[in-house]
Amino acid sequence: MEPAEVEFLAEKELVTIVPNFSLDRIHLIGGDLGPFNPGLPVEVPVWLAINLKQRQKCRLIPPEWMDVGKLEEIRDQERKEDTFTPMPSPYYMELTKLLLNYASDNIPRADEIRTLVKDTWDTRMAKLRLSADSFVRQQEAHAKLDNLTLMEINSTGTFLTQALDHMYKLRTNLQPGEGSHSQEF
Repeated sequence: MEPAEVEFLAEKELVTIVPNFSLDRIHLIGGDLGPFNPGLPVEVPVWLAINLKQRQKCRLIPPEWMDVGKLEEIRDQERKEDTFTPMPSPYYMELTKLLLNYASDNIPRADEIRTLVKDTWDTRMAKLRLSADSFVRQQEAHAKLDNLTLMEINSTGTFLTQALDHMYKLRTNLQPGEGSHSQEF
């Protein structure tokens, strides 16, 4: 799966907006949205929130977890634990990127939030690399990695599958063949 596909999935997450227009309930394949009344908060998918924000039709309210204090706690907890801690959203990285790119004027302390999410991401990626290294060195057959997001899995998936493929080839070549005394490469 490509990062753009993961971002596409993240755009289906719901966020709260405060519209500055009136519109009755709209019926979409994914479900009904609205009604939209000026000044009254309503939940919509991220893709619609961004579209309305770009057309200056709403103000976006950041998700509850997109707060400097909460993100500092998440970052510190992630640094403390040896295992992966649960994230506030399965698409925390993608949502941060999308919302800060298109609605940073509606998000207090946006630069600090960007830094904290990046710090958390870097910590988790370092843990993932260490886990993968340990996995390969110990020649394990399977691993359990809880609390990873789709983007995190996606970012190391190709590397890990290629490494495991090479390990498999090396193992099968090191085992004596039936009736063969040479190794195939």
